[in-house]
Amino acid sequence: MAIVACLACFGMVMIYSATSSQAVVNGTSPFGIVEKQVLFALMGVGAFLVCRKWDPKYLHRIAGMAMMISVAALVAVLIPGIGTQVNGARRWIHLPVLGQLQPSEFAKLALVLWIAAAVARNPRSVMTFGGLLPYLIGTLVTAGLVVREPDLGTATTLVLIAFAMLLIAGARSRHLVAVLGLIMALGAVLVAVTPYERARLTTFLNPWSQATGNGFQNVQAQIAVGSGGWHGVGIGAGFQKAFYLPEAHTDMILASIGEELGFFGIVAVLAGLTVVVLLAFRIAMNARDLHQRLIATGLASLIAVQALANAAATLGLMPITGVPLPFVSYGGSSLIVLFASMGLLYSISERTQHAESSAKNTTERIDRSQRDGRARDAGARSRRSTARARG
Repeated sequence: MAIVACLACFGMVMIYSATSSQAVVNGTSPFGIVEKQVLFALMGVGAFLVCRKWDPKYLHRIAGMAMMISVAALVAVLIPGIGTQVNGARRWIHLPVLGQLQPSEFAKLALVLWIAAAVARNPRSVMTFGGLLPYLIGTLVTAGLVVREPDLGTATTLVLIAFAMLLIAGARSRHLVAVLGLIMALGAVLVAVTPYERARLTTFLNPWSQATGNGFQNVQAQIAVGSGGWHGVGIGAGFQKAFYLPEAHTDMILASIGEELGFFGIVAVLAGLTVVVLLAFRIAMNARDLHQRLIATGLASLIAVQALANAAATLGLMPITGVPLPFVSYGGSSLIVLFASMGLLYSISERTQHAESSAKNTTERIDRSQRDGRARDAGARSRRSTARARG
C-alpha cells in the first residue's frame, strides 16, 4: 500500500505537470484537473477501506448482482442520450456529482468476482469444455459490449483476466488455447471490417508515414520519450505535453514521465507496478481457499495487463489501446476500481495471515500438551519404580 500511495501521489504531480500549461493558456485553473484526481483518490481510499473490511464469503452473494448491473451499464452506455460520446467513442455515463463514469472499468472488477464465485461453487466444472462455456459466454458478452463502444484495449484486458483465472482454477490448457485462437481470429476479422481499428493497426506498423494524421499520437509519444534521454528534462519542463502529445495526462502519461524524468523515471514507475503485481500474486498463492485465490489472481492480472498494455503502447511496441497506466493516469473510474481491488487483496491477505497464525498457535498448543503429557508420564513411572524398589 505504501508503493500504491507513492504511485498515486506521483501520478497527481505528473497530471498537474501535463495539464497546467494548457489550462493557463485556456484561461482556466491550472489545478482544475489535478483537483479532480485528488477527489477521485479520496473516493478510492474510501473504497479501499470498505473493501478491506469485507469478508470474501460475502462476495459470493453479491457477485451475480454485480455482474448483472455491470452488463446493464455497458448496454446503457451505448444508448444515445445516456452514454456520452467523446472523440468518436461512447464509453461514459455522465452523473451530476461524480462526473463521467466509465462502466467498463467497473466491469473488470465485476467479472473477477463473478468468475471466482461461480468456479468456487463448482470447481470441477472448468475441467470440461462444456463446463467452461458459461464462463466464456459471460466473458465474451461483457467484452463484446465493450468492443461496441469501441474499446478494444479494455475488451482484451477482460478476456486476459478471465483466462488467467480459469487457468489457475484448473481449466485444460488445450481448451483455453482453442478458444483464444478463435477469439484472435474474430479479432482479426473485426479489425479488417472496422475502419477505426484497422487505422490503429496500420498506424502502429508505420506511424511515421502518417505523422500528421492517424500516427500523430504514436509519433509524439516516441518523440517525448526520446527527448528525455536518461535523466529527462526535469519535472514541469517538458514541451510535448503542452501542445503536441494528445492525452498526455491519461493514456500517454508514461510518455510525459519519459520526457521529464527520462529512462530512469520510466523504470522506477514500472518497477513499482511490478512489485505491486508480484505481491498480489503472492497473496493469491498463499490464499486459503479457491475463491480467495481466484479473486486475488484476477485482481493481480488486472493490474499487470493494464500496466503492460499501457507501457507497450507508449513505447510503440503495440497499437495504442487507450488503457490507462494503473494508479498514475488521470481517471476517476479506473482509480476507484484499482483502490477497491487493493482493499480486497488486503482483506484476503489479512485473513490468510490470521488463519496461518491460528493454525500455528493450535499446533504449538498440541505440541506443548504432548510434551507435558510425556513429562508427567515419565515422572509417574519413575515414582512407581521407586516405590516398588523400596517395597
